[in-house]
Amino acid sequence: MTHSKSLSDRAGGSLAGIAVLEGSFACAKSQILRVEFDSAKPAEPSRGFPLATPLSAAKGQKAGRLEYNRRPSRHRRNSVKSVKRKSPKVGFVSLGCPKALVDSGFVSLGCPKALVDSERILTRLRAEGYEVAPSYSAADLVVVNTCGFIDAAVDESLDAIGEALAENGKVIVTGCLGAQPQKILDRHPQVLKITGPQRYEEVVAAVHQYLPPKHEPFVDLVPEQGIKLTPRHYAYLKISEGCNHRCSFCIIPSMRGDLVSRPVGEVLREAEQLARAGVKEILVISQDTSAYGVDLKYAAQPWRDVQRRARFYDLAAALGELGVWIRLHYVYPYPHVDQVIELMAAGKVLPYLDIPFQHASARILKLMKRPAAAENTLERIAAWRRVVPDITIRSTFIVGFPGETEQDFEELLDWLRVAQLDRVGCFEYSPVEGAAANALKQAPVPPELKAERRARFMEAAAEISARRLRQKIGRKMPVLIDRIDRDADVAVARSASDAPEIDGTVRIAAAGSAASILKVGSLVDVEITGAGDYDLEARLIAPIH
Repeated sequence: MTHSKSLSDRAGGSLAGIAVLEGSFACAKSQILRVEFDSAKPAEPSRGFPLATPLSAAKGQKAGRLEYNRRPSRHRRNSVKSVKRKSPKVGFVSLGCPKALVDSGFVSLGCPKALVDSERILTRLRAEGYEVAPSYSAADLVVVNTCGFIDAAVDESLDAIGEALAENGKVIVTGCLGAQPQKILDRHPQVLKITGPQRYEEVVAAVHQYLPPKHEPFVDLVPEQGIKLTPRHYAYLKISEGCNHRCSFCIIPSMRGDLVSRPVGEVLREAEQLARAGVKEILVISQDTSAYGVDLKYAAQPWRDVQRRARFYDLAAALGELGVWIRLHYVYPYPHVDQVIELMAAGKVLPYLDIPFQHASARILKLMKRPAAAENTLERIAAWRRVVPDITIRSTFIVGFPGETEQDFEELLDWLRVAQLDRVGCFEYSPVEGAAANALKQAPVPPELKAERRARFMEAAAEISARRLRQKIGRKMPVLIDRIDRDADVAVARSASDAPEIDGTVRIAAAGSAASILKVGSLVDVEITGAGDYDLEARLIAPIH
């Protein structure tokens, strides 16, 4: 038996497909939909598309099992009927972020914000009866959600479009690169439709045009939280679109526009639905999380019978009432961020801040037009740690920016050693078409020098990370189980210090002997027994829930 070409190599080899789509009904009040995702072995990447498998955990990992089980009915069953149908299939693939492919073939490239866009489109399509396709050949058409942030992402997006055209032939393109349609048409003039980022209705309309839905009122059901491309126990919550900043290296505002915050009531209701559905961790994302609500003039809306303002602190405080892990990403260090540190001290949100500092040299920050260039970030970090000693600070940096001298880079290294950041990422500067940095009258840094600086930066970061992790040996802490490797007899989990895919892990030994306790998505107490550069080892103490 032969199989259609897979995109699983883009997601490290993990894949999953819908194995069962059945509706069983006792009466009109008993509307039941069971969707069962069965995992496939990583050694068989040719069987179809990857579905929602984190890149960093792809090796040796089986895709998660998601199942919506019906509640026991108190009503007597007069007649039970199994309903099956042949629905239109849309392929949906995610590249560069947690990956997936649905029945209308859908490729999603980029960051978690693009992933949320994909989830919204998928939820709408799934509600209308479209199914998830396991391969290009099984899909009736493919939707590609592209990334256009840097040139490498543009190339990957164009390659993905070409692959989808070659394997399927019917392709709709959306996402950030869709804001530059001519660039797509020059390479792939045969695509059916191109839409820009956040154009959910246009994407759905295009799918309707080229693959009309088949309405089945008793089967067209989706879970309350919508279709998610992440494992069942964590989810991303996007609170705004766009950005008001004009960093010289970035073209996101030209693609996604200025800041547009979602109404606070809408955000909180979505978060509440996620918590009710069993999500244990909500990751708050946007382009500028701490600027949330500025465009709405902090307008208040009711939630749980209390007026909540559309403001970063108020939103974080309200999310802290849900009783799940709340992790804050893409936070600029504005002065009002200090208030949120108090919420961390009170245990309302995770003691974790993802702040894109990007550099430490005042001269380079000015060339980058970074909004936090005037902040004394070292003093701020020290103040945060006085309030929350266990706070984890992660950041990303760019080396090799035009005009960066050895003195600028040494200033960055010195800053990093003082700041002692827990988690860092570093990228070599890559020019992006349309970015203001291209017009800077600064000498470009040679590629070999950029690579050498990045290696030195990451070496220093690894030493800091290893030293800080060793301090955790002997401590007890809760961790969230992401996956269980029965062959290696370990469970792979994350602590409050670890965001999925980008940070470290906690490996719990003797998973087999605790099989009844260690389940994916469960929170357990562990004691840390060892530490490496980025990951921890632990032994199980007791389950939490």
